[in-house]
Parts: sequence; structure tokens; C-alpha cells
Amino acid sequence: MSFHSEAWSEDPQNVLRVGPGFRLDAVETDSTPGFKGGKKTGVAELARVVDTLSDLQERLHAAATSGATDSVLLVLQAMDTAGKGGIVRHVVGAVDPQGVQLASFKKPTAEELAHDFLWRIHKQVPADGKIGVFDRSHYEDVLIGRVRNLAPAEEIERRYEAINEFERELVDSGTRIIKIMLQISPEVQKKRLLDRLDRPDKHWKFTPNDITEREVWPDYQEAYQIALTRTSTDYAPWYVVPADNKWYARVAVQHLLVDVLSEIDPQWPTATYDVEEARAALQASKV
Repeated sequence: MSFHSEAWSEDPQNVLRVGPGFRLDAVETDSTPGFKGGKKTGVAELARVVDTLSDLQERLHAAATSGATDSVLLVLQAMDTAGKGGIVRHVVGAVDPQGVQLASFKKPTAEELAHDFLWRIHKQVPADGKIGVFDRSHYEDVLIGRVRNLAPAEEIERRYEAINEFERELVDSGTRIIKIMLQISPEVQKKRLLDRLDRPDKHWKFTPNDITEREVWPDYQEAYQIALTRTSTDYAPWYVVPADNKWYARVAVQHLLVDVLSEIDPQWPTATYDVEEARAALQASKV
């Protein structure tokens, strides 16, 4: 059972999915593929679907208490300022936080570097009944790892297939994977970085390294192109979401998340006790 919304002329699962012949440089970052309206309609759609998302998440969480092994992993990758934090706040933040596992992968520690690159990732995969969110992920090891030569070329090559095998194992164990790449233009990123410098309450979100990373923008685009095409599989596809318009990115990711949860169709667990007997005992209680 897939989710359907009249606000969309095309399902985001189809229009945003990375398939054969995909070119990242052909993505129009200010476009809104498949969505019928503009910002006002998008904001209204985001609010309208919250109850559906919340209900599905609660059912997913509840079903795990009776043995269901379903879970969801939402992978968010992007250049800085593309809106990963906004997705976490405005989309995932609409559900019960008890049903969410959030992990953010930064520079590996000495202990993590002593293991295979997936060692630290395995420890953060979502438990049964949870929506896991990777704010940056195992893909850092084939993105910044490639751009900044943090590992030998043959090791980077090995990692693509290692990632595919890792994700295959997750899917086989009951985890549905939604991989999102938020694609913005360098012009929009520059504007958003300048906005951060204009606001004292946003200075903490800026580092001089943001400028350094911009200088190798083409290298990152090439690294993303390779990663997207090498690791977009039938069981764990990539979706590239134009993100110059924050409202569109949020409503698109929300739809993709609701779509996957609808396909899982988690059910409320059946009571393991006599409901009427419990009702009578409760009504007869003296307190």
C-alpha cells in the first residue's frame, strides 16, 4: 500500500529516484519535480500529512513490542547548508522522539579509525520499530574520503561494494532504507553561509572550513556522482532532492518517508490479555 497525495502530479519515488543514466549535473536545484503548487501549498501539505506520518510511526513502534522486526533508516547527505537539519526538525521532528534514533557521523575517532569504516555505523543502525536518521553517514567515507584522499584509491573502490553489501544485510533483516541527497547550487549555499555570518545566533554553525570545502565543489560533485550511481540499488535506491527551496525538500522527504511506512503498513499489536476481564477488574478496583 503506497501513500498517495493529490498535491503531487508524480510520485517522488519515481521522479527523484537515481536510475540508469542519471547525471547529477543535470539536476535543476531550484526545481520542484512532481509537486503541483508553490511554497504556500508546500507548507500546507507538510502540515496536512503530519498526522499520517505520526500515526504510521506510532504503529511501527507499537508493532515491535509484539515481535515485528520492521524499521526505517533515513540517510541524509548533502553539501553544507542544504537543509539536513531542517529535515530532522520539520519532518522527523513531527513524530514521537521515543521512536527515533538520530546519529551524526563526524571525523572518526582514533578508536574508530582502528576498525573498518563500517564498524561505527553498525552500532547506530535502527532497532526494531524505530526510524533511524543518519545526519551524514557511511557515505562520508567515499565522499570526503575520496575528495581529501583520506584513504588509498583501492580502499575507496572497495568501500562502494562494502556499502552495498552492508545495506543488503540491513534490508534482509527488516530495515527499509531511504537515501536522500539534498542538492543545492553553490550560489544558494553562498547566500546561506552569508546569512549565518549576518546573524550572531548562527555564528556557531559556521566554520572557516566551510569556505575551504567550497573551493573543491566540483570534486565533491564528481564524488557524489560516483557514489550515487555505484550504490543506488533496487533494495536501497538513492533519491536526489532539489534543495534550493527548503519547503520543497521537506515535503518531498516527508512523502518518501510516509510512502515507505505505508508500504510496511505496521499493525497495532493484538492484546495478549482478556480485554473485557481487564476492564471489569479496573472498574471494580477501589482506587
